[in-house]
Amino acid sequence: MTWRGSTTVWDRIFACLPYLLPLVDGLVFGSFLLREFPVLQVLLLPLQPVLIIYGSLGQFGQLIVFFALFLLVVRNEKISHFIRFNTMQAILLDVVIFLCSILVRILGQVPGTGFAIETVANTIFLGVVVAVGYSVIQSLIGRYAEIPAISDAVHMQVR
Repeated sequence: MTWRGSTTVWDRIFACLPYLLPLVDGLVFGSFLLREFPVLQVLLLPLQPVLIIYGSLGQFGQLIVFFALFLLVVRNEKISHFIRFNTMQAILLDVVIFLCSILVRILGQVPGTGFAIETVANTIFLGVVVAVGYSVIQSLIGRYAEIPAISDAVHMQVR
């Protein structure tokens, strides 16, 4: 559904870029799956430059990127609503990934949960890939990607 005006091609392209953040942060959970199926690593080759740059920033630099997206894009009403919506949705997906990483760390403290951790990590990774893929495709089409619960929170944040 497109509302609040039409989207240009550039709006659609710029709306896709913030989804690199949750995709890159979600790759940590894909280590088990990528080790089992090395063929899937070929699909991630285009992300290699982004991984190198984002990884070289360190945790403090990554935190700066996170807040820069929020303060300079989401809160800037001069930028189109479509871009701000998708940026905020990518930020919230990244927050969900962070919360999932805490869950996996807690599970890691319990002895004998190796298989459970692997299953949870694979599920999180696949969920992130599907959510990001869906959102990028919807953005390229020019529609707002509606992800349950997350999009509702985004609508509350982005005016």
